[in-house]
Amino acid sequence: MAYETKVGRIPIRDLSPQQPENIWPAKAYVGEVVPFQATVFKEGHEVLGVDLLLTDPSGQQTKHRMHEIGVGIDRWEVQLLLDDSGTWLYSVQAWNDDWATWLHNAEIKIPAGVDVKLMLLMGTQLLAKAAKADPNNRVLKDAAKAIASKTLAPEARLQVATDSRVTAEIEKQPIASLVTLSLPLEVRVERSRAGVGSWYEFFPRSEGAKKNKSGNWTSGTFRTAARRIPAVAAMGFDVLYLPPIHPIGTSFRKGPNNTLNPGPKDPGSPWAIGAPEGGHDYIHPDLGTVSDFTAFLDTAKKSGLEVAIDLALQCSPDHPWVKEHPEWFTTLPDGSIAYAENPPKKYQDIYPINFDNDPVGIRNEVLRVVRYWIGLGVMIFRVDNPHTKPLQFWEWLLHQVNTEFPDVVFLAEAFTQPAMLYSLGQVGFQQSYTYFTWRNTKVELEEFLTEISHEHAAYLRPNLFVNTPDILTEYLQFGGPAAYKVRAAIAATASPSWGVYAGYELYENVARPGSEENIENEKYEYKSRDFAGAEAAGHSLAPYLTLLNKIRAEHPSLRQLRNLDVHWSDDDSMLVYSKYLDGKFTRSGRGDAIIVVANVDPHSVRETTVYLDPTRFGIDDGEPFEVTDLITKQKYIWGLQNFVRLDAFTEPVHILRVELPRGK
Repeated sequence: MAYETKVGRIPIRDLSPQQPENIWPAKAYVGEVVPFQATVFKEGHEVLGVDLLLTDPSGQQTKHRMHEIGVGIDRWEVQLLLDDSGTWLYSVQAWNDDWATWLHNAEIKIPAGVDVKLMLLMGTQLLAKAAKADPNNRVLKDAAKAIASKTLAPEARLQVATDSRVTAEIEKQPIASLVTLSLPLEVRVERSRAGVGSWYEFFPRSEGAKKNKSGNWTSGTFRTAARRIPAVAAMGFDVLYLPPIHPIGTSFRKGPNNTLNPGPKDPGSPWAIGAPEGGHDYIHPDLGTVSDFTAFLDTAKKSGLEVAIDLALQCSPDHPWVKEHPEWFTTLPDGSIAYAENPPKKYQDIYPINFDNDPVGIRNEVLRVVRYWIGLGVMIFRVDNPHTKPLQFWEWLLHQVNTEFPDVVFLAEAFTQPAMLYSLGQVGFQQSYTYFTWRNTKVELEEFLTEISHEHAAYLRPNLFVNTPDILTEYLQFGGPAAYKVRAAIAATASPSWGVYAGYELYENVARPGSEENIENEKYEYKSRDFAGAEAAGHSLAPYLTLLNKIRAEHPSLRQLRNLDVHWSDDDSMLVYSKYLDGKFTRSGRGDAIIVVANVDPHSVRETTVYLDPTRFGIDDGEPFEVTDLITKQKYIWGLQNFVRLDAFTEPVHILRVELPRGK
């Protein structure tokens, strides 16, 4: 059998975007500008032409000319905005650009008197070929006659070939040979919320909770929690995330600060799911009824918020599954069921699920639970600890759900090793927590932001939560208000999706000794906060968070992932990056450029020189430009090198809008 080559006549390699191994389609979201790239090269010195053939979900195909990026790397690119959800197909077509090759040679040889007749004959034949393909094209016919004319000087005949009218016609229909087409690849485009959103997390049981004179608490409900929704919406958030809302077990219930001796009124951890009242498809009776929950969803929707709920696949010892399906858990040699632990940590109130004893039964039950909540109106699920469950299970579940409900979004709470973190995104998770909370120095952030915006953008959509009920980093514990501003500003501008857990705006920064989480943690007790009082007293970050979300809403470049470029400063604590969106992708037709300069040392005043590559955000190299600080409203004239002074104790971050020249 004859060997069939894997490469075409013109090699087309390393297409992007695509996932490693190309097992699953690359991902994008509606409104995302995607850089399509390929490495295209050929032996010899002929000029190449490269096109992207893009087929939208309706089956309509369009062709887009690609351009070389860089020098000598044979990498070609075109950036396109994908504006419809569904599966898109793309392939790359490469060809010898016979006209450009001839013109390049002719412009060298004819003025030098080398092969003049031959070069003009070749040009005539190429134009005649183009005219034959388009018989009604007078421009090409006339040009062919002019180049063939014996009465014109060779230089004049060559000049005809560079006439703008001729160039325009050939650009429409290139003179090509050796046309080579790559195999098609898929891009799955999901709704905008899959990639863009400002998230706010609160515990509904704490919103409206009351403490009586005896020190006992009455739980908040969905109806009392709904009163907090307008304030969350007013800060500009568009996703409200609720930790588990299900019944909580009493066996081995945890008390305040994760102790093992709870009082009779302590509510327990909502992640210890399941009680005699029910399991994952039930609502905790203290929070209200199904009707109360759907009313909560309606209130949120009227305020412009979507509600995300927790999907935590684990059980308390009191969960109905423990009795009904003991095979779904791991039984130890002494007959006991293994509880969750991550030595030396122990979670006696939680049983992990064993996904191998009855994989079909577990899959069907979890799918039933997810369908139930979708039926009530939930379209976003934040998944707890997905890295402790089989990747194969998630691949199956997300495929089943998103085939039936394409607009459902899953956020992976995956603080884990890179292979698992990336693979969860690859098999279908629309978003993921990342290592952002532990990336605090300039060098760490430069590497991290470059990685999430470029290296893994084909499959990993980062949601940069600044804090969670489990994570209060040393940077926040000891950085003061400046640290809270810095982290929020970077999260809100560097990624299209970011998140805040309630209490962040109150600078809650006291950790439980020996841990990286808040003391008197809300996971184990009710928490009453006076948000309005703190704001009235000027001790709240809420106005700053509101401003950040307003800036995000007004600047489309901040709702893109792949457009972040890191720039340089002399100071090891001054982080600099820009985000740019070309005007051809905006509704206004004007480009949008933001420069962020952050003093990541929350304890000092920093002065430095910032070095920029203005071409990365639509400005000609060396051209001065005006910037407006969207925090302070001050204006500056900037250029390639700029002096910056940022005081951590006043405003530690510049968020600068570049006043682009008209037409940029």
